[in-house]
Amino acid sequence: MKTIPLQPIDEPAVTCSTCAACCCQLEVMLITDTGVPERYIDTDEWGGEVMLRLDDGWCAALDRDTMMCTIYEKRPLICREFEMGAPECIDERQGIATAYR
Repeated sequence: MKTIPLQPIDEPAVTCSTCAACCCQLEVMLITDTGVPERYIDTDEWGGEVMLRLDDGWCAALDRDTMMCTIYEKRPLICREFEMGAPECIDERQGIATAYR
């Protein structure tokens, strides 16, 4: 049986030190209570709670210097389920890379 790699062979592995935090530009709905501080919560146009994004398009909880989550232990469920290096992660990385070419 042949296994399918999660990322193209010519791409470096996604690790904490090579993560581009691409997922931090996605809209994140708050569907469970994980303790996200109120200052990071916004309301979308349909009245749902979402993570606040700043004018630059990135999540308000993202430290712009380290590109790491400042509320990692209290991050939303969707963020917990979005796995680093998974196909969705790779797709977002490729989307960001092509946006800046």
